[in-house]
Amino acid sequence: MKKKRFFKKAFITLTLIAALLGYYAWQIEPHWVRFDQLKLPIKNLPEKLEGKTLVQISDIHIGDYVDKDFIINNFAKVGVMHADIIVYTGDFVRLVDNALPLDDLDAVLRLAPRGKLQTLAILGNHDYGRAFKDGAAADSITALLTKYCITVLRNESLQINGLHIYGMDDYWGTNFDPIKTMQNYSPKQASLVLCHNPDVADLDVWNGYEGWILSGHTHAGQVRLPFWGSPIIPVSNKNYDQGIKKVSGNRTLYINRGLGHSIPIRFNARPEIAIFTLTKG
Repeated sequence: MKKKRFFKKAFITLTLIAALLGYYAWQIEPHWVRFDQLKLPIKNLPEKLEGKTLVQISDIHIGDYVDKDFIINNFAKVGVMHADIIVYTGDFVRLVDNALPLDDLDAVLRLAPRGKLQTLAILGNHDYGRAFKDGAAADSITALLTKYCITVLRNESLQINGLHIYGMDDYWGTNFDPIKTMQNYSPKQASLVLCHNPDVADLDVWNGYEGWILSGHTHAGQVRLPFWGSPIIPVSNKNYDQGIKKVSGNRTLYINRGLGHSIPIRFNARPEIAIFTLTKG
């Protein structure tokens, strides 16, 4: 009888713990945003940019799993920071019944924060629609971003007060051309690269680039088990899950966990907005 009571209590306890963890992963952590503050040392950074702020927002995934108000509320929090540069590193949408949720994205982008100096974006794989191969879908997302004065870099670069920012189109999309993106890179410049998928860091396409690469895509796997990590990460290099990674060629990769999600759960992988302070490297 004592053993039966023990096992019954143990079963009830474990069931309650599982229910609480499930509720936390479903209802709490996906909306518990971390505002991570980091230094961003850049070689040859002009003095007038030293101490300026750059905010990275990634993977908002407007669609059926992410509440628009959640994204808008966090956009408002970024807005009051009055950041100098804001970059969006891809995956603005998630298909709903095989269709782009353009109306919902329009409603969100209307309130998207903008940088005092510049607001930039690159595309992610989900922005390419079905099978990540719909170029027309990517063009539609680009047009909508442009409508709200967000400059989309598609294998091109832009200079902001002496800082050259290079933006690669998505690795899985139909317009990926990193050679074109980096063809005008010079080590004498102050430079930064935006690239949605961190796997690109392992390709031989960088033209000698040394510096930081800001990416997203992984969501840190969304579920990270203690002492093990994420069982599922959508990259070939399973080391590329989240945070800062040193890469060969004197490059530093930063993998943003994203603000939205592709499945409506997170565990030990809180959503993130990254706030960088530019410094001389």
